[in-house]
Amino acid sequence: MPRFDPWPPLPLHGWQDTYRTLHMWTQVVGKIRMKLTPPLNHWWHVTLYANARGLTTSPIPHPSVVFEIQFDFLDHQLVIDTCDGARRQLPLEAESVASFYGKVMESLRSLGIDVSINTKPQEVAGAVPFDQDQRPGSYDRDSVQRLGRILLSATEVLQEFRGRFIGKSSPAHFFWGSFDVACSRFSGRPAPPRKGVITNPAYSHEVISAGFWPGCGAIDGPVFYSYTAPQPAGIEDEPVRPAAAAWNRQLSEYILMYDDVRRAESPREALLDFFESTYAAGAKRANWDRKALEV
Repeated sequence: MPRFDPWPPLPLHGWQDTYRTLHMWTQVVGKIRMKLTPPLNHWWHVTLYANARGLTTSPIPHPSVVFEIQFDFLDHQLVIDTCDGARRQLPLEAESVASFYGKVMESLRSLGIDVSINTKPQEVAGAVPFDQDQRPGSYDRDSVQRLGRILLSATEVLQEFRGRFIGKSSPAHFFWGSFDVACSRFSGRPAPPRKGVITNPAYSHEVISAGFWPGCGAIDGPVFYSYTAPQPAGIEDEPVRPAAAAWNRQLSEYILMYDDVRRAESPREALLDFFESTYAAGAKRANWDRKALEV
């Protein structure tokens, strides 16, 4: 990958085994953050964040010491840093989820950090508890480095998009359950209650979310998406930009394939166009007070 390519190719078929492995590893680290970080609305306290080297938890409080865990996708290490200067480094390499889980927990104990987590993965079919998942893992360095660069580029554009809104909005953050980076705008109005420990707090208020996802299943490649919840009637009929963007009936979302963005004359402008036009579609159909919410 060229060093400064902000939008490198990442075909799904080329790294699916690594994708599965890395998904579970991020869930291990994400659940550690979730267990120790004070709750925040819409599950914002559980997320990871793209940074210059990969993904980070941001500082995590603990009675003995504040610490941070980082996936370094440049040097391919998991780095645990504490506020008193201690550090543990684990190589990111092909290994089972159970092996990774054991090493992370042992490294934390060696730093005086005792924590227990629910070892059942979230939002995946056929979930195997972390400590029992002995399937051979995969780790393709080039694909992971490409992913890290895309997450950072997407985060930069999402943060610019966020800055155009003065209502309540989330930062651009990485949800390890669904393995996507997203930014959400809120109207300020409550939404109808949902069933589910996860979905009810996540969708307690009207929201329009946009983000990036590496793809899976029916979406055979990385993709940008936008959805409005609750879904207003007729939103699928609203025009959106750029021309490659379309309503996906299976997902009930607008999507724009990543490869269409990276091939655009200005990927940043194409992406902002997608985020803004799909937001406008949802806000129009859901009757948001746009004058009060937008810069």
